[in-house]
Amino acid sequence: MNHFWLFVHLLGFTMWLGAGVGAMFVAIAARSEDRAALAVVARSLATMHRKVIAPGAVLAVVSGLVLTFQMSNMAAPSAWLMAMQGAGLVGALLNLAVMLPTASRAARIDPTGPDGAFFDELRNRMRVVGMIAGTLGLIALIAGAMVR
Repeated sequence: MNHFWLFVHLLGFTMWLGAGVGAMFVAIAARSEDRAALAVVARSLATMHRKVIAPGAVLAVVSGLVLTFQMSNMAAPSAWLMAMQGAGLVGALLNLAVMLPTASRAARIDPTGPDGAFFDELRNRMRVVGMIAGTLGLIALIAGAMVR
């Protein structure tokens, strides 16, 4: 059963970080698009967050918790393990609590309409929180590699 949860954990953070890097490159490429095309980009990013990034973050956290409880009879955990757990949990919470609702809200706004300034504010929030959550995800990945 331990191998199953390890597979789910690897699948989850691969979905989360892989789609997160893909979303980052889509957002960077969208800078050169005209204002009307940003609506399509926002809807695409919202779909990526809803269907790949958020489920990947949930899979990674849930399977990580299961794996942690399976190890609870071991001696004191290493600092790398605690770093992986802390960074992964905070990064996943940022994705679920901030990025997902912000991306969904931006997808419903017309960037050329009267709410264009609010759309830009949402894009900026997604950029900043995405960088923080992605960095935390990478820290968790590096710390997880150092555990073994």
